[in-house]
Amino acid sequence: MLILNKTAGTFSKPSKTKICEYLRSLNFYPGKVFLHKLVLGIETSCDDTAAAVVDETGNVLGEAIHSQTEVHLKTGGIIPPVAQQLHRENIQRIVHEALSASKVSPSELSAIATTIKPGLALSLGVGLSFSLELVDKLKKPFIPIHHMEAHALTIRLTNKVEFPFLVLLISGGHCLLALVRGVSDFLLLGKSLDIAPGDMLDKVARRLSLIKHPECSTMCGGKAIEHLAKQGNKLHFDFKPPMQRAKNCDFSFSGLQHVIDKTIMQKEKEEGIEKGQVLSSAADIAAAVQHTTACHIAKRTHRAILFCKQRDLLPQRNAVLVASGGVASNLYIRKALEIVTNATQCTLLCPPPNLCTDNGIMIAWNGIEKLRAGLGILYNTEGIRYEPKCPLGIDISKEVGEAAIKVPQLKVKI
Repeated sequence: MLILNKTAGTFSKPSKTKICEYLRSLNFYPGKVFLHKLVLGIETSCDDTAAAVVDETGNVLGEAIHSQTEVHLKTGGIIPPVAQQLHRENIQRIVHEALSASKVSPSELSAIATTIKPGLALSLGVGLSFSLELVDKLKKPFIPIHHMEAHALTIRLTNKVEFPFLVLLISGGHCLLALVRGVSDFLLLGKSLDIAPGDMLDKVARRLSLIKHPECSTMCGGKAIEHLAKQGNKLHFDFKPPMQRAKNCDFSFSGLQHVIDKTIMQKEKEEGIEKGQVLSSAADIAAAVQHTTACHIAKRTHRAILFCKQRDLLPQRNAVLVASGGVASNLYIRKALEIVTNATQCTLLCPPPNLCTDNGIMIAWNGIEKLRAGLGILYNTEGIRYEPKCPLGIDISKEVGEAAIKVPQLKVKI
């Protein structure tokens, strides 16, 4: 029986008849023999329906993804019931495409790995429901995946990275710093106390009405800010980085957003335009917002590196900082992080852009990592549930704050 959190409400499972019809529709490849582990990964934690098949050497055999960005751009943000319905409409097709591209028949899979936490309740429910039916029919092990752990370990698919390493996860829904000591061994150093940076950038882009800007009409908020910022002067507006007196590794973006909103309102009055029109100073505001965000993220990350080295949690030389998540695709923010890693004798590594945003590959790879380590493999899915809110690892952020490490001033000249 599938047990659901109260926050999720109820949803209908795909009928067993439909799953059986789906399995019969898949092509089988009797001449192709796989002698190593193969995992199907399924991702529906937010607004992307994604699936992939990955083997234990890191080869991506097949992948497919359906993005809901265009729909949510029109509605001004993600509406959970709409995202849920789009997942329902596309999940079967996406899994079929990933398996077909991989030329792997379902019987050859070693396990099925699916994001079950954290994320939007209604979206998580679609992926879990579909996966459990698939697991039941195929009689395969099920590997529940923590979305943020998957983001953190993606770098080990593309680069030879040994434990421990520091990870900065920055996206539209998450912002945290953690020390990765093993496949399922994380120490949380700091997190956002309110909203995520991607969420803040999206809200600023909406407030600036960048969807009406001819160069930004098809871009999501964060991408529009990054694009327009290249044309602006960051010095024309003086937005102060948040939490400058707090000597910890936590983040905050809601106060900054409030200041930016007030600035935009003032500029609209000065220019004599109504809300919903594009300001002539939009590029300058975008540049200043991006710069302040980068400085805030860089400083908290700098403190995390110093704390970990002080406590011998990271090697003194050649320690690795991994930046992942959708906001980590922002090249300006990456350059700010490079200034920090150069100053601390660390190496900055980022997954390629397609692996920074949500995808099925990272879920399948996390499944491979868990399979190899013998961690979190379920042969009985009785009582499995999704968790919309779920912390990452052991929280030592209080200890980080008590250390009160002073961060040397670095000039972020980009």
